[in-house]
Amino acid sequence: MKDFNSIEFVLKDKIGTVWLNRPEKHNAMNAEMITEIVECFQELDARRDVRVVVLRGKGKSFCAGADLNYMKSIAEFGYEENYQDSLKLAKCFNAIYTCSRPTIALVHGAAIGGANGLLAACDFVYAAEDTKFAFAEVKLGISPATISPYVVKRIGEYGSRDLMMTGRRFLGDEAEKFGLANKSVPADKLDETAEGTIRQLMSSGPAAVTATKNLIYDLYNEFDFEESIDMTAKLIAKLRASDEGQEGMASFLEKRKPKWNENG
Repeated sequence: MKDFNSIEFVLKDKIGTVWLNRPEKHNAMNAEMITEIVECFQELDARRDVRVVVLRGKGKSFCAGADLNYMKSIAEFGYEENYQDSLKLAKCFNAIYTCSRPTIALVHGAAIGGANGLLAACDFVYAAEDTKFAFAEVKLGISPATISPYVVKRIGEYGSRDLMMTGRRFLGDEAEKFGLANKSVPADKLDETAEGTIRQLMSSGPAAVTATKNLIYDLYNEFDFEESIDMTAKLIAKLRASDEGQEGMASFLEKRKPKWNENG
C-alpha cells in the first residue's frame, strides 16, 4: 500500500485499518482525502492479506464533514466543476460500499455531513455514545445528496426525512435508534465492541463472507425476485463445491475448527 497524506493504512493480523489522518482539522474531508480514500479501498479489493477493514478517525473526531478551505474553493465553481467534484465524492462513498471485504466504522467525537456517508457505506457502525451527529447540509442551503443512497438504505425513508430535512444534531444513542449505528457504546468500549464482530468474521470462511456481502448487494441492487431464485441456487451450488465449502462442511462433520479460523 502506498503512503498517503490525509489517510493512513495499517495492517495487523489481516485486519486493515484505514485512519482518517487530519486530526488538526477534525479529519474534515478535502479533495485530497476523497481521492486517497478511493485509491485505498480500490487497492484493498485486490489484496488477499486483508480480511476485515476498519475505518476510523485520528484525534478528537471521526470526521467533521467538509474542510472549510475546500468549501471555499467549491463555492466558486460553476455547475460543470461542481458536478465533476461531486461525482468524485459519490465515488468515494461507493468505493467503501462496494469493498469486497467486511467493513467496520468506529465513530467518535463528531460525524457531520459527508462523514455520515463514510460510515453509512460500511457494513457495521459502532459509535461512542457522546458522538455528535448531524446532516448539516440543509443549514448551508444544500442537500446531503451524494450520501443519501447509503443513508436511506441504512435508516429508511422517514428516518432520513427526520434527520436530513431538519439538519438537527443528535447523539450516539439516537443514531442507534435510527439504525445509523449498529450500536452506541461508551467511548472506552468501542474497540472491544468491534473486536467481538471481528472475531465472528474471522471465524467464518473469507470467500463465504465476500460471497454473502455480494449476494446482499445483488439482491438489493441488481436482481428482481424471480431472477434471484436461479441466481441464489447457482451461488450455493458453486460455494458447496468450492475448496472452502468442502473444508467447512468437513470440519463441521469432523467436529474441528476449519483451517481459515483465525481465532485459534
